[in-house]
Amino acid sequence: MTDRTGFAAKARELDEADPLGDYPNRFLPTDDDIVAYFDGNSLGRPPAVTAERMEHFVRHQWRARLIRGWDDGWLDWPTTVGDRLGEAVLGAAPGQLVVADSTTVLLYKLARAALHIRPERREILLDTDNFPTDRYVVEGIADEHDLTLRWIETDPAAGITAEQVANAVGPNTALVVFSHVAYRSGYLADAAAITRLAHEAGALALWDLSHSAGSVPVELDDWDVDFAVGCGYKYLNGGPGAPAFAYVNGRHQHNLRQPVQGWMGHRSPFAMGPGHEPAPGIRGVLSGTPPVLGMVPLLSGVELLEQAGIDAIRAKSLLLSDFALELADAWVSPLGVRLASPREHCRRGGHITLCRADFARVNEELRRRGVVPDFRAPDGIRIGLSPLSTRFTEVYSGMAMLAEVAAETARMSPSRHSEE
Repeated sequence: MTDRTGFAAKARELDEADPLGDYPNRFLPTDDDIVAYFDGNSLGRPPAVTAERMEHFVRHQWRARLIRGWDDGWLDWPTTVGDRLGEAVLGAAPGQLVVADSTTVLLYKLARAALHIRPERREILLDTDNFPTDRYVVEGIADEHDLTLRWIETDPAAGITAEQVANAVGPNTALVVFSHVAYRSGYLADAAAITRLAHEAGALALWDLSHSAGSVPVELDDWDVDFAVGCGYKYLNGGPGAPAFAYVNGRHQHNLRQPVQGWMGHRSPFAMGPGHEPAPGIRGVLSGTPPVLGMVPLLSGVELLEQAGIDAIRAKSLLLSDFALELADAWVSPLGVRLASPREHCRRGGHITLCRADFARVNEELRRRGVVPDFRAPDGIRIGLSPLSTRFTEVYSGMAMLAEVAAETARMSPSRHSEE
């Protein structure tokens, strides 16, 4: 099937059969100029209930309760929201997750905490195509503490593999830092196997779940992960700058020492005495005042995930990207566009990446025409399909526009693509 009519009919059939077909209606509609939103893996759409809850919070909790709101439970929100997130999508038992700060800050805190547990080891293992903030943070820590970085060269069209880790981890490795889903390619790493390899070498594992949480099943406890972080604004739909989350395996919490010693991470924050005595358990990760206002929309997103169930979400995610790949094979592969993502379900996260030399220009034109993907230098357009808010007909419309623009630009400079 290569004709537009047949694919349009298939998109409608997939929407009609979708067990999560009602969920896009639970999000605020986009403006009429948006044909397709393909960037849910960067910023999720706002749930409709979020607008109502934000207004209710301002009028009835903030306005009416004022400072008394802290006594009504705000102080516990970092752990209560964290526990719900852990149960819904991260496979974590209560008492191991906290919501706070940003991914960058939490990554710094947990990397430093891990190194405190392995002070005799002087090496950190990471890969060259990990998300920039992960690399920058770890580079800074290594510079501060005179540690050695051991880099694994990873293919930008793939991601970190267990075989690569097995060949690189050693007796001097203190910590390995990787992303569960590669931000560029969408490659899904074997976190269980890689964590096991790190432990066999005596090292600890820190995972970035920013492109995983709310899109693919995660089993932090079963995988025996030591530490993990992730953001709240992608598949969790917490909004721009939403607070992030941190996971610390219970076995490490008695020995937890993170470097940003703020008052909220103190054993008795309102005693306000001399010296810092860390709070027991996961609250020891906290530093400053909890981002209560930022957790209101995040909780709306978590509730949607709880209701839908991560297995159903993953099933739809794969169907969405399978359909996008089918359209790409039929419409844009003949135009010199290559796939830079895995086809196998077991190795594909929630987005796919398509590449051609002129795709920076194609991306700009797509946005002008109402299709909003994401561009990653030097030549990749990411198609991020958020399962709860994306319909198959939207995938059809967006991919049809991509094919149209890619064909137009190819005609404008045919020699550039003749050998691709």
